[in-house]
Amino acid sequence: MILLSPAHLPSLTRTDPGTFPALMDLYECNYINIRRLIPVMPKKPAALVSQIPDGLALHFRLLERFRYTSEMHLTYWFDDGDTGFAEPDLRIRVYHDARMAEVLNGQLRHLPAFDAESLHGQAPNGVSLYQRWKINRFLFKWLNYCLRQGHRFQQTPPLSSLNPPPALKI
Repeated sequence: MILLSPAHLPSLTRTDPGTFPALMDLYECNYINIRRLIPVMPKKPAALVSQIPDGLALHFRLLERFRYTSEMHLTYWFDDGDTGFAEPDLRIRVYHDARMAEVLNGQLRHLPAFDAESLHGQAPNGVSLYQRWKINRFLFKWLNYCLRQGHRFQQTPPLSSLNPPPALKI
């Protein structure tokens, strides 16, 4: 049995906002919720829409799929006449082997843009951890909301496999 002194114990159990353990916890929760939202991840780039009665259509686009990771885009699309806009506009990386998901880029109309790649060159500090935690916390809450609303992405087989066309007679 390993005994830890009380001075070491808080560092192992600390999940305060903006801390590394809290961020890793969010990554795990986001992975679970993404897998609930998208039970079968497409094998190649695809665009799917989840439409619920009396609700906004949720748009999913798989950008890249590799053995251990996938990159996806998740948003609502608002059409305001001549132009439209995506809100929130999130690019997410899913780590299939580690069972984690993180926001890579995010644009929320009322908040400054988030770009995880711009944080890679910086030494890890409380500010960058808090920024990552904040945008991934938003993803966590949004995924839960979408799931409660009834959104799911079910990939349907191509029409040709459902009803093969009749053979042509020449």
